[in-house]
Amino acid sequence: MKKPLSSRFSKGLKQWLSVLPFLAVGMTLFIVFVLYPQVKNIYIAFTNYNIMPGSENKFVGISNFANMFKEVTVKGSDANFFWIAFRNNVLAVLVTVPGQLVLGLIVAVFIHNLKVGRNVYKVLLYIAVICDWVVFCNIIDYIFQPDEGSLVNYCLISLGLLKEPVAWLQNTWTGNLVIWICSIWKGFGWVMIIYTAGLQGIPTDQYEAATMDGANALDKFFHITLPGLKGTTVYLLINLINGAMNIFIQVFLLTQGKPLGTTDVVMDYIYRRAFNYFDFGYAAACGIVMGMIVFIVSMCLKKFLRYGQDD
Repeated sequence: MKKPLSSRFSKGLKQWLSVLPFLAVGMTLFIVFVLYPQVKNIYIAFTNYNIMPGSENKFVGISNFANMFKEVTVKGSDANFFWIAFRNNVLAVLVTVPGQLVLGLIVAVFIHNLKVGRNVYKVLLYIAVICDWVVFCNIIDYIFQPDEGSLVNYCLISLGLLKEPVAWLQNTWTGNLVIWICSIWKGFGWVMIIYTAGLQGIPTDQYEAATMDGANALDKFFHITLPGLKGTTVYLLINLINGAMNIFIQVFLLTQGKPLGTTDVVMDYIYRRAFNYFDFGYAAACGIVMGMIVFIVSMCLKKFLRYGQDD
């Protein structure tokens, strides 16, 4: 016999009241630190926002979004700095993600096959990951100094690959190259750790059976190791792409977008528009567009890679 509706309602209410204190903490933190900033950011994007107390925040519609498509004349040439920054984000994905994956995988396989000293190599290669970004970028900046005595210029000139020192951080493509090198160097140790964990999950009897069948090291790598690391690679790929689309601190510390914003990335561009030029409405609009792009890319990647795994 079913209980009366009022009794079931009373029981359900008591259950909700018992868990409400636990839910309230999480919901409060979510509302204060996630939901409210997102709603506020959307509001700012449609206004000419001013941080001065009592100032009028005039509603400007979609003009902040339209400004992203306008070209600005700089030294006789037209440039759209938001899309230049976005281009650099895309290039960072195309360069740093494969670089970290390939380098991390090679090093992980090498360490996994060692008989002794595995943990020593892991610690040495992971130091860059746990190293503070400010310290790490100062080291990179010192290595790539524009004078002849810097490490990179000295080595390349000594080998005869350069005739004169290069100002690496003061040119568009060399500056981007240094940022990519910095990102790969800082991140491949994490990839290596994840891959070494994945390698431990591949049964050793598969390698033994392949050896008995006459397979060489390359055959084992392409037919056993890579398929066995498919799930790990999917996890790494999604995280690395999201990370590369949101790089900021290495650009902020190394080039500051110089020269003329051509080494900028979107996050650094938004930061400078907001806190250097106090153009908060435009910066908020750029943030919304970038957030939508990253969300769409993430969903497409998740669906595509999951589909590939199901196959």
